[in-house]
Amino acid sequence: MAREWPVVALLLLPAAALWGFILIADEVIEGETHGFDTAVLVALRNPADLSDPIGPPWLEEMMRDFTALGGVGVLTLMAAGGVGYLLLLRKRRAALFLAVAVGGGMLASSLLKMFFSRPRPDLVPHESYVYTTSFPSGHSMMSAVVYLTLAVMLSRVEARGAVKAYLLGVAVLVVVLIGISRVYLGVHWPTDVLAGWAAGAAWALGCWALVTLLQRRGALESPE
Repeated sequence: MAREWPVVALLLLPAAALWGFILIADEVIEGETHGFDTAVLVALRNPADLSDPIGPPWLEEMMRDFTALGGVGVLTLMAAGGVGYLLLLRKRRAALFLAVAVGGGMLASSLLKMFFSRPRPDLVPHESYVYTTSFPSGHSMMSAVVYLTLAVMLSRVEARGAVKAYLLGVAVLVVVLIGISRVYLGVHWPTDVLAGWAAGAAWALGCWALVTLLQRRGALESPE
């Protein structure tokens, strides 16, 4: 029984992230975040021309590149690549877990968008094409689900601590850059992104706890 305590402790992390999402969602529903959202969006624009994001042209182009990393097509390819890698390592159950975890997270993101149905920002022109509702940010949540879950799964079949830290560090950096790009391009309110990060992190951390438990019980492959 003592062996299960680290997993129980790890469950506190997704619970905290989920609580953060609930708090943000409650504030958004009550309209308490409008001032903050508006101030951040306007601060990222030229005061004389709200259609012009601050910074040099190359920064805007870079933000478009970052935001593309959170698109459905790229995320699907990344997830498929991770599943394929685990299959090459003959870790079939881990590969199946990754596929189900990523697919479930993407479905959860879509359902949350439909439930909240928050309109997109209309203060500034959108610098990227959008066709779904705003809350939570799909790019932020799905990128957290995919990149963090990928990092978690690959780190759980990797024995070297430095490699584990590198995988997780890169995943977090990519997720943060994607979220920032959504606000910079004017297609999301800042609280959309914060909520997406919280929900995606809750999902990925929950997967981390579950993978740890399954590996300890021998139901999922462990590092060799």
